[in-house]
Amino acid sequence: DAFPTILTSVRRDTWDPFQLNPIGAEKEKKKRCFILAQHLVAVIVGLLVLVSAVLSKGSLLVLCAMASPKSLEKNHDQQFYLLMLVFCLVMPNVLMFLKSLWKCAFKNFVSPNMKTMGIICLIEGLVSLGTSLLVLIVMPQFDVLTNLFITGGVCIVSSVLQIAFRLQKENWKIIFPICSLILVLTGYGLLASDYYVRASSYVGKETNENFVYVGVGILSSLLVSLNWWENPLKASNSIQDMLSELEGFRDFVFMITSILRIAIIGVVYAIYFAFIQQPHIDWSYFSHVPTQTLHLGISLFFLQAFTSAGCHWFGVVACKIHAVRVSFAIPVCFTVPAVLIVAVALFLTQAGNSSRVLEEVATANFTSFCSSLGSINNRNGTELILAEISNSICRTTLNSYYESWPLAMLATEGLCMWLGLLAATHYVWKIKIQRIERTSQLFVRRLYESAFIDQSLLLNTKIKVVRARNQDSKDELESCVIYLCATMWHETYDEMLKILTSMFRLDRYRGDPKEQHKDDFDFECHIFVDDAFQTEKDTEKRLTNEYVNNLIQVVIEVYRVFTNKEPDDVSIIETPYGGRLMFTMPEGNMLFFHLKDKQLIRNKKRWSQIMYMYYLLGWKGYLAKNPPKITRQNNPCRSSLISLDGESFGVVTHDNDSKRRFISEDNTYILALDGDTDFHPSAVILLVDRLRMYNNVGAACGRIHPTGMGPMVWYQKFEYAVGHWLQKTAEHVFGSVLCSPGCFSLFRGSALMDDNVLKRYTTKSTRAAEYVQYDQGEDRWLCTLLLQQGWRVEYNAASDAYTNAPQEFKEFYNQRRRWGPSTLANTLDLLHSGKETAQRNSSISMLYIAYQIFTVGSSILGPASVSLMIAGAFQFVFQMEGTLAIIVSIIPPVIYMLICFTCKTNFQISIAAILSVLYAFLMTASFFSIIGDMVIQQTFITPTGIFLVSMSILYLVTAILHPQEFGMIVYGLMYFICIPSGYLLLTIYTLVNMHNVSWGTRETNHDKAVTKRVGVLCDRSCKLCCWDMKCQVTQETENIVLQQIKNVVNPNVKGVPLKALENQESRHNISEVNILGTFFSESDDSVNKKADQRDYDDYNYGEKEEEVVPYGGECNSTKYKVHYWVNPVKTEFLKKLTYANLKRNLQEQVRYSLRNKDQDDLCEELVQMLTDEVNGELKDKVGPEDVLLDSQLEELQYALNETARRVLKTNRMERLEKRVKRAIEKTLIAPQVEKLTEEEKDFWLKLIERYLSPILDDKAHKEEVTRELKSLRNKAVFFYFILNVLWVVATFFLQVIGDTISIHIPKYFPNGTKSDDTMKVEPLSLMFLLSFAVLLLVQFLAMLYHRIYTLIHVVSYRSTEKEYKVNDDDGLMYENQIANGLVITSDDL
Repeated sequence: DAFPTILTSVRRDTWDPFQLNPIGAEKEKKKRCFILAQHLVAVIVGLLVLVSAVLSKGSLLVLCAMASPKSLEKNHDQQFYLLMLVFCLVMPNVLMFLKSLWKCAFKNFVSPNMKTMGIICLIEGLVSLGTSLLVLIVMPQFDVLTNLFITGGVCIVSSVLQIAFRLQKENWKIIFPICSLILVLTGYGLLASDYYVRASSYVGKETNENFVYVGVGILSSLLVSLNWWENPLKASNSIQDMLSELEGFRDFVFMITSILRIAIIGVVYAIYFAFIQQPHIDWSYFSHVPTQTLHLGISLFFLQAFTSAGCHWFGVVACKIHAVRVSFAIPVCFTVPAVLIVAVALFLTQAGNSSRVLEEVATANFTSFCSSLGSINNRNGTELILAEISNSICRTTLNSYYESWPLAMLATEGLCMWLGLLAATHYVWKIKIQRIERTSQLFVRRLYESAFIDQSLLLNTKIKVVRARNQDSKDELESCVIYLCATMWHETYDEMLKILTSMFRLDRYRGDPKEQHKDDFDFECHIFVDDAFQTEKDTEKRLTNEYVNNLIQVVIEVYRVFTNKEPDDVSIIETPYGGRLMFTMPEGNMLFFHLKDKQLIRNKKRWSQIMYMYYLLGWKGYLAKNPPKITRQNNPCRSSLISLDGESFGVVTHDNDSKRRFISEDNTYILALDGDTDFHPSAVILLVDRLRMYNNVGAACGRIHPTGMGPMVWYQKFEYAVGHWLQKTAEHVFGSVLCSPGCFSLFRGSALMDDNVLKRYTTKSTRAAEYVQYDQGEDRWLCTLLLQQGWRVEYNAASDAYTNAPQEFKEFYNQRRRWGPSTLANTLDLLHSGKETAQRNSSISMLYIAYQIFTVGSSILGPASVSLMIAGAFQFVFQMEGTLAIIVSIIPPVIYMLICFTCKTNFQISIAAILSVLYAFLMTASFFSIIGDMVIQQTFITPTGIFLVSMSILYLVTAILHPQEFGMIVYGLMYFICIPSGYLLLTIYTLVNMHNVSWGTRETNHDKAVTKRVGVLCDRSCKLCCWDMKCQVTQETENIVLQQIKNVVNPNVKGVPLKALENQESRHNISEVNILGTFFSESDDSVNKKADQRDYDDYNYGEKEEEVVPYGGECNSTKYKVHYWVNPVKTEFLKKLTYANLKRNLQEQVRYSLRNKDQDDLCEELVQMLTDEVNGELKDKVGPEDVLLDSQLEELQYALNETARRVLKTNRMERLEKRVKRAIEKTLIAPQVEKLTEEEKDFWLKLIERYLSPILDDKAHKEEVTRELKSLRNKAVFFYFILNVLWVVATFFLQVIGDTISIHIPKYFPNGTKSDDTMKVEPLSLMFLLSFAVLLLVQFLAMLYHRIYTLIHVVSYRSTEKEYKVNDDDGLMYENQIANGLVITSDDL
């Protein structure tokens, strides 16, 4: 309770103690519901693995028993069950062939090495031969229990290879494969002994010929065990050249070997049973198989096939959710005991049901029961299966007339085989898996063996799991660095609060950058503020504007919330592009504000992205490969950036750059953000997982949630939900996401640095189409460049981010006016290069291109489709004729299009808003009319009814599968009634205004207004006849005129050169002087010329410089010449040195410095004594809001150091004195003003010169671009208009023709009875309806697939996420596998 008391006392030291506490700044905790759900999923998956494995193995054993010559079935029926066994062996190979064929045809194809392929085909052929001999020939001759046990011997080759290559790190572990080998050989010996006893005691009519089958069974088991040869060899790094070469064309090899295996299975079956086995196969029998046999055999086949595939898939899921032991190892390892228990239980149940043998059951003698099995007839399917199981068990020594002790030999055989398998696969229990793994990183082979499903899963698990992009198979992840880059453009205070709170949350999650993190990443935060400066009206000084001032206040406020103190380490740096503020976040990670001056560098989002990509990937990447020497800081003020460990925080940035030396571009990521994005650390880590798992993923985006209030936001909530639920998931599953939104997307550094990506992204728009594609939707264009270069873009539905959505109708329409044409332009560009892109990009196939063509066609015909839907609404509501309804429905869109061509933008939007409201009323009436019509018709089985009901069910099920977003379904009605506005009016507005390439949102005229009023002395205008006369005189004009007069009157007096004044005029954007129609202004060409001649080395753009003395300590000797904007910014951060703030900062700094020293009592004593010392020194000398002077700071520092020394000496803790003094020093040091290094300054000057110099287009060019944009607009409108008119006209004439070509569909009532009436549907409408339904169905199936893998990813993340545990003292402990002992108490936050 000490923390609230001290906090209250600190707050009482000032009259303004109140602060904001943004949502999400509280400490993260694991939600109990997620923990329960995680364990529940693990248990369910484990049960599914066990049940599917038992069913797979059990159904196979039943088929073997029923196909046995000694079964209770007729000979012909035995042949049919044997054929089902063949199908069971073939099924996995068919699936593997189809998957490999798909990848070779639509993904990538690499020509194989014939030698390697020949070796693989030989091995696969031997494996297939062994499988065929064992399952088709040997196992039908054996009993169920022997067949269950003999499959454990397929681990023998794996054990031999483990012994040969000594794969175990600890030498003693070699005992496992040795024991496995011994146990398996012992099992084989017991198998032969068991059959010798059976033959000699005449059990089950066994004969000596069974020894042949025993030998063939042992040989075939050895051949089958070759199936997993690759696993030990990969782990031993042997023949790595061949194995790495095999990875390149594995798909093609699997396709060929699948065909080979199927062929060998067929050949073995045909040769043996057609020519060797007696009696031979009667092929004619298969055309008239008895119904019961047919149904039973097919049922067993499908059960075995589906459960085998299901067991394999659930096993993969169990590993991916980090439940290897509970959900994978235990169920798979105990499959054989489980099947044994089930078989014995069924046998005992059958035996117990026979009253004649109850006594024999009690004495464990089953001879009478076994002899009675053959006399039971007229069994159903279940009884037949139970009888076959019992009959097969009766073939063991359990049915001996003599002694039953030989049964122990069979049990010992099974125990040896089972233990041998467990010993050979002991590594499964210790396997370490990173958060998200590819199946190829978990298992060596993609193909599972349906006949040996449990052995296949265990032996196929990699002995050493290859880490992400780590060919050395190390246990740890490769380090990565993440640059968070947010672009700001006129954000509000609350929006800035969101993004900074998110960054500070990530800082708290990451912790000290010097410590290792379990996710193994480092990060920096960069915020790029466009339009950060303005010219002061009176003094013409260039100062930071209100947006930067708000940002500074926000970062101070957020710092207080997270640490209860002011920012400690602040640096203010002048740059060629404006300025930079550098902060050290509470845990030691870095935060940068880049303040852009649009007079020095291009503004807007795309150029900010180019700016940070070149800076972070180009410049910092260059520094990483060519590290500069860190010069010793002679400035004593750098002591302000001393960390608790005595290292310079200036070195933190250098330290990050030095870490970058060991991090490749593949592991360098840029997280693109908007200035109002709100996210949690988990969202970032989930995106990082996607890029770590797949090397070809160039970008990944998350689920974007629009925030705000009002009808427009409600509409967008459901629109975003549907877009992510169905459209983005379909793109992810079938190909690649086309757009990774710039508000929250993670990009791979090597992808951005690839050819034709970043370099082309710097292209300046010069043509109309480029303005639309490049500048109106820069994030979509960047993704198009990545896709065309061969990179994949993915979507992670569990990575949630929140961003503000337009709340006003006008803002929404202007936003979509930018997005619509850009989306269409980039999609058409991708489709135009579809063939080349499909060849280069393995994620994009021609089928996916066809899918995109269909979706684009649907969107182009959207206005006509909506018009026809409105016509249907007129029919329902007003009972109009179909033709008249169509005519009436197209009148408003045509009128609105004419208005858009002739009227101003604001009027267009006003008309659109009015029409949207009217359409909303019509859609509401139509909705209830359709429901009423279904009630009147007493059926919903009509085209309209089926469509409405099916869409409602589809969206409802989709929402249920997104439980955290289920509330979005409420906004579905709002979305439905706004369809005409969103798909008809908005499309018209977007197309007609395509020539308008302004941003449209967050626009402000503040700076322009200031510029117009600067220095104006006289502004007069008048109209005389046809002449417009204007006289405008500014301060600079007056100076020029006075200078000319002085030169004329007194030419000997030396004054300021006219050229210098003109340069000054151009730099201050002086208004022209217009007198009687004569323009004394500079032409655009001269302005451009002067802009090109600007001396960027002296980037003060005409300002006077002032000397600024760094505040505090010994820094009085060092002076910097800085711009006017620096001092006001510095003044804000100097408030940390006020009396009230200083006390709070000192207390928190001391607590933080001693947080890991287990000296809580000493810490609180120090805090109390130092606080008393501050009160004694300052209480009656300064006010709570006064900033301390240098002399006061020096005296206070000396007094505090002495007090701390006395307290520590009294407690015999002198070893902590240096640490406490550093905390005191950090508290008393002021923010610093610095300059860039000459190297970085040169980089920025060259970057601006090449790519980012302000765009100054002349008037002629602007007019030319405007003409091109209008021409492009006209072509696009004409294209859209013609296609939509053709669609409407076709529908209209089909309505006119009527019954002639209409399709008559029978009408059914919900109870299934047929009505006498029929429903008439036009072919065109039916075709469109079916196409739309098929598209939605395909997207729905893709969503189901994506949901499953999202669940796997979420559960795996929850299993490995950072844990916060509250200790006994109500503190907060950070659980880290590597950095144990780092304790954060509640006082620290």
